Amino acid sequence: MTEREPSQDQRDREGDEQHGPTVRDRRRIDPETYQVREPQATAAPAPAGPESTDGSAGAEASTESDTQVSELNQALAERTADLQRLQAEYVNYNRRVDRDRDVARKVTIESFVKDLLPVLDDLRSAREHDELNGAFKAVGDEIERITTKYGLESFGTKGDPFDPYIHEALLHAHAEGIEGPTCVEILQPGYKIGDRILRPARVAVAEPGPSAEPDPKVEEPTPSEAATDAPQDQHDQ
Repeated sequence: MTEREPSQDQRDREGDEQHGPTVRDRRRIDPETYQVREPQATAAPAPAGPESTDGSAGAEASTESDTQVSELNQALAERTADLQRLQAEYVNYNRRVDRDRDVARKVTIESFVKDLLPVLDDLRSAREHDELNGAFKAVGDEIERITTKYGLESFGTKGDPFDPYIHEALLHAHAEGIEGPTCVEILQPGYKIGDRILRPARVAVAEPGPSAEPDPKVEEPTPSEAATDAPQDQHDQ
């Protein structure tokens, strides 16, 4: 009759019986020293090797993070500089456009007003001869009002000192009682817009009269001197 082999549970039980039971002392008071025992850690401390590895890995991660932060700060500074440059260029562009628009507006106004200068001269002449009345006077006043609205100003008054930059002398004479070149008559008034001269005033200019000192007399030769000089002249010929 064959013997039955013991099962796995029986073998484990026999092994436990051989080794004996495991006794764990969980008393808080040491029976020998009668002191309170410190609570034992439930988990075993990690080995020293992995700790050192984790420390070096953390240092590398910190260095990499600092590098990324530095790169991001540099990129942010570059983008900020680009934005500031674009903003400055945009402001300068707006200023240039406004300046060009203002210049174009002034040139257009000056061209328009210059075409009306002959009309203004005719209105001035008609007013001086009392020929500007009725409906023509209303039209003339409206034209002058519009040109004044656009900044047109007339200049040139009798008695003004002559200035070659704003006056054009058409007549010249001498007069007494003046200290220098003076506009004694305004033939055509000048016109300007602001500081820009559209047409100089056409005037008659008078200067102080000639000096009162007599001119030196020219002595005529005597008949004897004339007779003496005649042969010499013939000989020279």
